[in-house]
Parts: sequence; C-alpha cells; structure tokens
Amino acid sequence: MCGITGMWDMKRREAADALAARVGAMTDRLVHRGPDAGSLWRDDPAGLVLGHRRLSIVDLSPNGAQPMESSCGRFVISYNGEVYNAAELRAPLEAAGRHFRGHCDTEAIVEGAAVWGVRATIEKCIGMFALALWDRQERTLFLVRDRLGIKPLYWTIADRRLAFGSELKALRAGLPDPWELDRDAIGAYLRYGYIPAPRTIYRGVQKLAPGMILTVRADGEPRSEPYWSLATIAQQGQTNRFGGSEDEAADELDALLRDAVGRRMVADVPLGAFLSGGIDSSTVVALMQAQSARAVRSFTIGFRERDYDEAQHAAAVARHLGTDHTELYLSPQQALDVVPKLPTMYDEPFADSSQIPTFLVSEMTRRHVTVALSGDGGDELFAGYTRYFRGETIWRAIDVLPQRARDLAAAGVRSISPSAWSALATVIPEARRPAQFGDKMHKLANVLAGESEASSFYRQVISLWLDPARVLIGGTEPKGLLEDASIRDLVPDFVERMQYIDTLTYLPDDILTKVDRASMAVSLEARVPMLDHRVVAFAWTLPPSMKSDGGIGKRILRKVLHRYVPRELVERPKRGFAMPVGQWLRGPLQDWASTLLDARRLEREGIFQPEPIVTRWREHREGTHDWEQSLWPILMFEAWKERWMA
Repeated sequence: MCGITGMWDMKRREAADALAARVGAMTDRLVHRGPDAGSLWRDDPAGLVLGHRRLSIVDLSPNGAQPMESSCGRFVISYNGEVYNAAELRAPLEAAGRHFRGHCDTEAIVEGAAVWGVRATIEKCIGMFALALWDRQERTLFLVRDRLGIKPLYWTIADRRLAFGSELKALRAGLPDPWELDRDAIGAYLRYGYIPAPRTIYRGVQKLAPGMILTVRADGEPRSEPYWSLATIAQQGQTNRFGGSEDEAADELDALLRDAVGRRMVADVPLGAFLSGGIDSSTVVALMQAQSARAVRSFTIGFRERDYDEAQHAAAVARHLGTDHTELYLSPQQALDVVPKLPTMYDEPFADSSQIPTFLVSEMTRRHVTVALSGDGGDELFAGYTRYFRGETIWRAIDVLPQRARDLAAAGVRSISPSAWSALATVIPEARRPAQFGDKMHKLANVLAGESEASSFYRQVISLWLDPARVLIGGTEPKGLLEDASIRDLVPDFVERMQYIDTLTYLPDDILTKVDRASMAVSLEARVPMLDHRVVAFAWTLPPSMKSDGGIGKRILRKVLHRYVPRELVERPKRGFAMPVGQWLRGPLQDWASTLLDARRLEREGIFQPEPIVTRWREHREGTHDWEQSLWPILMFEAWKERWMA
C-alpha cells in the first residue's frame, strides 16, 4: 500500500526543478501511507513529475521501487494498491518478450500496459488500486481507480495544470491558496455525513469515481470513462439469476470467497485480520484459517460500555477457529484522545463516528502485522443492513396509509425522546433488542412523515439532517442517485435497489474511506476480499430470497460461515462498529463541543444557521433528545475547518 502524487504543467510555465519541488512536497505529505521509501520521476520536456511513497508488502527489494518504468521505457507508473493475480498476468507477458526484474505486482501492470494497452490491462486485474500511468510516446496520462473504490484518488485541473494525489493534503501541499469551499457539497455532507463522489469539500477538486479511467492529453480536455460498471453487473445478474439450490449457491460462494481470501493472504510481511465476531469478519477469518498451516493473527477491540461491546463474541469465534487472538479493551480516554487527530486523518469533513474504533483497532494491529484482512462489503453485497429488510417491511406497511395517519403516528413517536424509547426497550430480550433503539424509533418517525416514494423513504432513513437547507447558508444540496428515477427500472426489488445505491455511495465514500484513512494513518494495509469483483458479480446473480428472507440478512453468507463456525457463536442482532459518542458529548467532550457549536462562532463563520444547531445542542446536553447523529457532522466540520481553513 502506498501514496501517489503527480503534477503535469502542460504549458510548461514552471521551471523543471520548481515543479519537482512541488511534487516532492506533495509526496512528503503522504509518508504515513508509505514510510519505507519515496521517490520522484520526471519528464522535464513534457512538464510532468510523478511521486510515490512506498509501503513494502510484496518484493521488499529495490526491484519494487516506484515510480517504475516499463522494460521498453514507454510507460511509467505510480501505483497504490495490490493486484492479486499478478503471477497469472506475468506468464503471458514474459511469453510476449517482457523482462521482469523482480516479483512485485507493479511490474505486471506497467508491462501489461505496454503489451495490451491500459484499459485491457486494468480489466484483467483482480485487486484494489489507484494509479497513474504516463505514456511517454503519446504524452498521455491515465488516472485509474479500482472497481469498488477501495483506494482513493483525487485530482484537479486548472489553466492546463493537472495535479493528483491519494489524499487531499497532498494536493494542498503542491497547489497555492486560495482553497474555496464547495457549499453545495456541504449540503450533501449534512445529509450523509460524507461527501459523495465526484465532489470534494473544495470547489474544483474531484474524487475519481470507482471503476473509471481518466485520460488526459496535452491537446484536449480530460475524458473519463468506465472500464467496469455496477449497473451492467446488476443488470446481467438480474437477467441471469443463479438457478441452483441454496446449498449449490453456498458451494459456489464458498469457493469464490476462499479464492478471494487466499489471494489476499500473499505478502512478504506479517499478515492478520480484523475480527469483530460478526458474520463478515468471521467468514474472512474462517477462510483464512482454513488455508493456513499456522494460527492466523486476529485482532479486535472491546468497550467497557456493554451496549457497544462485541469483543467477547470475537474471542469465542477466535477460540473455535484456533487463531492467535489479540484484543484491547479501550478506556474512554483512549478513544477521546483520537478525536483531535481526526481532521488531519480525514482531510475533508467526515462524520462516521466509527472512524474512532477503526483507527484504534488499526493502530493496535499495526504493532503486530503490516497487512490485515477486513470483512467490509458483506453488508452491501448480501443485504446485511437491518435497514434493508426492516425498511422494506415498514415501507410496505406505511405505503398504504393515508398521509394524515402517517403524520399522526410520526407525532406520537416523536413525543417520546430517543433516550426514553431506549429505556422502554429494556423490556425486550437483549438477544432480540435492536441497538440504539431510541434513535431508530425517531428515524421511523421521519419515515412516516416523509415522501411517498421508496427512494425518498430510504433517504429519510439514512439522513443525518432531514433538511440541510434549513442549516446551510449559501449552498444547494446536489441531487444524487436517490433522486435518479431510472434506478427503479434498473433494480426493481426494494432491497436490491438499496444495496445498489449503497454500493455506489455509502460503501466507497464512507466505509472504504474510513478504513483507508484509519489504516493508512498507521501504515497498515487493509485488504477487503468480500469486494473481489468476481464475488460482487456472483452476489448480483443471487435471487433476493437468498440474501434476505424472513427479516434475516446475509442468508447465503451465513450458510457458508456455518460450515466453519457454529451458528450459536455468530447469530445475534447486528450492532455495527459504534461508539458512545452521545454520552461523551454530555461528559468529557462537552467543553470541546460547546466551543465548536458556540452561536457567535457559527454566526461569524456564515456557513451554518446557528439556531437549529444551538437548539439541538442544548436539548442533547439536557438529555431531552439524543442528537448525536446530527451534531457529530457539525462538530467534525468545525474541527476540520479549524485545522484546514483557519
């Protein structure tokens, strides 16, 4: 895993050494992504410089150093990621006369580009990657991001100067001020807690969307085109549904996942896995242990707050599988000490509070290994989120109700505070009690009062602020996939439609962003076998009933897991990787939050309307409402702004 940067001054206005100094500064900002080595490559006549920071994983020798030239000298690559089928790609390339210096996967890509072309090579790759390929002969730059958006890539172009990098902080190191806020992007951030691609927090700077190749030539405008499309995969999968039995589907999924996991266990450095004890991570660890002659290293963190702790479940799975298990029970202070680091780690506003435990488990894991496998992606592929099947049930029930009845029901639910709902829920047996019950009841109220359309209903469920326009000054929330009416025809089934939307938005822009920044902050490579594109394609062939049925998600994935781990060790209500942030905001984080949410400060900045924010902060402190989910985005924005826009 690495960090990449580059700049192309197409008009060649800047002296070559000065341009190299810019890219050198950009590259230096990514040392955490690649602490083992760093280098630049220059094409002075073209006005282009590529930068690279290396975290050595496969082929630790200088033969794996980047930026790397192809053996013919035509192509140069700066690359972040791993290609897991590099050995299979190598054989036909050697047969075509290409010379390999070592055994790193980077060589397979750059030599493949010279033999097969850029797009054809990328289409052959199984892996995660963000890369820049420079064609010296045609003076063309290709920027490429992997199919699911596991690895990040940012870019901007102005007055024929293009810059790119793995993180925004790299771009800021190489490009002059002013950096202007994109207020429309803030509108989307208030709703989702992240900024959906292709926007970023800065006007004129973009995220390259997953599955895309951006082609830039000196004599033309950048052109972006997909080399892989989830829409195509979803359409093909629904047209050609898996026709076998559930046992046969489980056999095929077992084989696919076993291969995906096995490929991701190849490394020349110590390797382990995150283990929460849930379905996804337990499946990954089980398949690792099934293919390993020694005990797999597994890692988890626990919380003293019982409602948030799953460490004992992870330990039970680890004992059954025989892993070499390490766990760390966190004190509140350990978690709180992470909060000041978040604006630097996530260098645009990001409000998924599980960013804190994700960083802490990464930090602990890095003390023992350099690579860790993760179970991320299972929820989106196999319908694991409770909001999918509960949402479908609720939607079918409320869709037939008159709006007046829905409004009255919503008012009734809202008349009881979230904390009171959570207290009432204690009468439900713990094994069947949903986590954060009060918050879920108030989201139900939002749904009842919302628009009468399935996608609008889903937007209500996932929104942190239901009406960003009420809070944001001078910006308009951009329309996204949830407003795209064509998706209803592409994916008619309610649950599958929500899976589709999440795979294109929430997965890359929240989940994978969270894991990438948290792991890379401590120079840990995180690999996600569930998101092998072959697994994704197979998941879309499964009938909906094999994914969620009778209120149970991940039906077929559970069937695979139960072959390795007894049902009683993994079957329990889904909790997620949450933190007691709401409690902390009334306790040790209260002074910090009060400073950031001060009405005079908000009014002076002119970005947010102070009144709704200050009101919610007062109600949260007093305990009459739990406003954690809407206050945390404001706090993360204000902390980010203090760090980057002061």
